[in-house]
Amino acid sequence: MAIRVAKLTREFVYNGVTFPDPGPTFSPDDVRDLYSAQYPELTTAAIDGPTTEGDVMRFTFVRAAGAKGAVIPRGDHA
Repeated sequence: MAIRVAKLTREFVYNGVTFPDPGPTFSPDDVRDLYSAQYPELTTAAIDGPTTEGDVMRFTFVRAAGAKGAVIPRGDHA
């Protein structure tokens, strides 16, 4: 059995937009913080992944749900 070494390319995706990897020294949190200057909603985004497809490691920024101040029903109270 031969061992194959492949260089994985990181990819960062938000809302259908793919951002280039600024460099391997950047953590996914650092990348999110870097791009939040252009996309302010990324400041509160969660990071999903990575998922790997072929030689691409994909991280997805997921926008935080706008649930601040929402009332959560807890059932019937008399």
